[in-house]
Amino acid sequence: MAFTLPPLPYAYDALEAAIDARTVEIHYTKHHQTYLNNLNSALEKFPQFFEKSIEDILRDLNQIPEEIRTAVRNNGGGYYNHIIYWSIMQPAPAGEPQGKLAEAIEKSFGNFANFKAELEKAGMARFGSGWAWLSKKTDGSLVIHSTPNQDTPLAEGLYPVLGVDVWEHAYYLRYQNRRAEYLTNWWNVVNWKEVERRFVES
Repeated sequence: MAFTLPPLPYAYDALEAAIDARTVEIHYTKHHQTYLNNLNSALEKFPQFFEKSIEDILRDLNQIPEEIRTAVRNNGGGYYNHIIYWSIMQPAPAGEPQGKLAEAIEKSFGNFANFKAELEKAGMARFGSGWAWLSKKTDGSLVIHSTPNQDTPLAEGLYPVLGVDVWEHAYYLRYQNRRAEYLTNWWNVVNWKEVERRFVES
C-alpha cells in the first residue's frame, strides 16, 4: 500500500506561540503532501518497497534502484522528517524534558540550557535549507547535528529523537529572515513527552 499522510495532531492555529496558522496550513497541506505524493509516485515502478517502512527505506538508500534513488532520498526524507516535526510539537506550554531524556541530555550536554544553545547553533549554522537534530547513537548517547535539504539521521546510522525544520518555508511568513527568532520561539511548542517516547523506545 502507498504511504499516507498522518493527520495533524492539532489545529492549524495551535502552535501560535511559535508558528502562525497560515504557515502550519501551507507547510502541512502543500509541502508535506507534495513530498508524500512524489514519494509514492517514485515508488510506483517498484511497488515491493511499499511493503517496507519508511525508516527501513531511508536507512539504506543503496537498496533503492538508482533511477528513483534521488527522488526517494529527497521526497522520502521530506515525508519522514515532517512526520517527526509535527509529532514533537504541541499547543501547550512546553516546559522542560523529564525522566530518562532529561538525564541523557544532562549527561551529553551538561544541562538543558547548553543543549538548547547547541541545537540553535546547529540550526543557525545550516547554510540554506535543512534540519537541526537531536539524535540517538547506537550506544544510547545523544548527539546534536544538522542535515542538508531533506536528508535524515537514519542515513548516518542515527535515530532522530527531535528535529526542527530550518527551511525558509517553515518560518518565513512570520519571521522572514529571522531564523534565530524562530528557533528561540520554537522551544515554546516542543512536546517533550513525545520526544522522550522516541528516545526511550528507539
